[in-house]
Amino acid sequence: MEKLRNQIITEKSIRLLQQNQYTFHVDSRLTKTEMKNWIEGFFAVKVAGINSSRMASKRRGRSKLGLNSTSRKKMIARLRANYFIPLFIN
Repeated sequence: MEKLRNQIITEKSIRLLQQNQYTFHVDSRLTKTEMKNWIEGFFAVKVAGINSSRMASKRRGRSKLGLNSTSRKKMIARLRANYFIPLFIN
């Protein structure tokens, strides 16, 4: 899936793994429902809920019309009990 960019590995995301929550960078146009369906289909798990947030945009370079910026979106997927994604550190 090209809308899922990568997993986030930070101190906070590692703490969230203990609560069965997984953090991803995703395309800014992706909806919670699309993300939930993709995770359930690809990893064969059940998602209890999804939290999403837009991260502050970073300014990159200059163009003739002004500064270019990119917006980023982060989603945290909370899985049901007894489910886990084996690719992440648990």
